[in-house]
Amino acid sequence: MNFLTLVKKRKSIRKYSSRPVPRKMIDSCLEAARLAPSACNSQPWSFIVVDDEKIRNEIVKKALSGIYKMNAFVREAPTLIVVLTEHSTYIARMGGQLRHVKYSLIDIGIACEHLILRAVELGLGTCWLGWFNEKAVKKVLGLPKSKRIDVMISLGYPEVVEGKDKKRKSLKKIRRYFSD
Repeated sequence: MNFLTLVKKRKSIRKYSSRPVPRKMIDSCLEAARLAPSACNSQPWSFIVVDDEKIRNEIVKKALSGIYKMNAFVREAPTLIVVLTEHSTYIARMGGQLRHVKYSLIDIGIACEHLILRAVELGLGTCWLGWFNEKAVKKVLGLPKSKRIDVMISLGYPEVVEGKDKKRKSLKKIRRYFSD
């Protein structure tokens, strides 16, 4: 599949088959993330794969309820990938401070998009989650308070792939050429 077809095919999936995702496929998605570029080659990420139903349900119960319940659909996904923000290199952090930019978040965004596009290529569906109770996720997974979780990704075989066309601004609205 060519790249633009792949990008057009990617959708946020909220209904999944209960069929487990083979770890070989998960690892292929993580390999795509691992190969992503990052500021000063910092690679400020690590991934925790939650494919155990009991632990996933505990995360849903404790971290995706109350004000976070809009993402409780994760219960249906056979796999949840928790993305940890790790430390960037010293030079990337200094450059970020000078520019007032968190390069680690940009880097994680690139890595996660690589993971997500590989998943689509493999016939899997994903949904990027940024709204969850981070403290509760850390508690369920036994992570120290010092760890940072900025993103989680649900992963599985989509039950519903067809849907509305993506609503995007036209190229004309977002593009400007600068010339003399």
